[in-house]
Parts: sequence; structure tokens; C-alpha cells
Amino acid sequence: MRLGYKRVSTIEQNTARQLDGIEVDKVYEDKCSGSNTDRPQLQRLLDSMREGDTVIVHDISRLARNLTDLLQLIELKFIKEAITYNRDDKNQKLMLSIMGAVATFERDMIRERQAEGIAIAKLNGVYFNRKQSKAIDKSGIIRALEDGLSVRKTASKFSVAPSTVSRIKKAELVLI
Repeated sequence: MRLGYKRVSTIEQNTARQLDGIEVDKVYEDKCSGSNTDRPQLQRLLDSMREGDTVIVHDISRLARNLTDLLQLIELKFIKEAITYNRDDKNQKLMLSIMGAVATFERDMIRERQAEGIAIAKLNGVYFNRKQSKAIDKSGIIRALEDGLSVRKTASKFSVAPSTVSRIKKAELVLI
């Protein structure tokens, strides 16, 4: 079987361009970081693979962000790089190692540029992380919930996300 794998880093991103026009028997898609292989759909793909199956991925960075993870996977086909990888072929293993090292380097560079950008923004007073920008009034949220206000209305009242209110509510239930 030809098994397709798509991945983007966030829920807001779109996988439409990945494997566009490529014929596969089944597609697995994750919307989460590629920093490790602990991804639900990737694990499903690996669990469902049988001997002779080929995994088809748009490009190396969609599958893994580090060389160790890449080399541990079975037989792969990368569309963008036009490479089919078989772990028994020393030349293909070398090529994949080089490309994996480049992908790892690229990820490290992205992190470095991001850190530099954040540092500059902080110096210019335009970057605030959540904890610095405002303190969450946990006791006020708890009181509002105890008074019968819904999670959504409480979130709106305290200018926080409903998930924040739910997290505080859940933590408070554990303490009681």
C-alpha cells in the first residue's frame, strides 16, 4: 500500500498543498509539532504499516525534524525531494542523513531567529508573554463560577479564554 502522511505545526495551518495530485491508498494527517514522533496519526500510520508498504511524504520536514527519528522509520518516499529511501541501501542512508541534518539545522536556525526577534521586541516594549501582560484573577473566576456564571460568560467577564476558565475550574475541583 501507498500510505500518505501530512503534517502542519498548528491547527490554523492547511495541508492542502501536501501530496496534492499524488495517488495514495490512505492518508494520515497530524496538526502538531514535528519536534518528536509522538504524534497520533504518525503512530497510527506506523502501526498500520505492513511489509512492502511505502510511506509518501511531501518533504522530509513534515515527517521528522531530527535525524534520529528519520533513520528509525521504515521505507519512505519524499515527493518534494524525489527520493525513495530504503534503509538497506547505504547510499540512500547517507543522502537521507545529510538531508535530515540540514532539516535539523534549519529548525535550529528558526528557533534562533525567533529568540532574536523576541529579544528585540522586548527591548522595544512590544512583546509581552502571558504572565507579564496580565495576572489572571483565579479567585474572581472561581467566585463567578460558584455564583453560577457559565464558563463562557466568566471567560468574557475576565477577558480570558474559556479553556483558561475550564482549567481553573478543573484545578479547583481537584483541591476540594
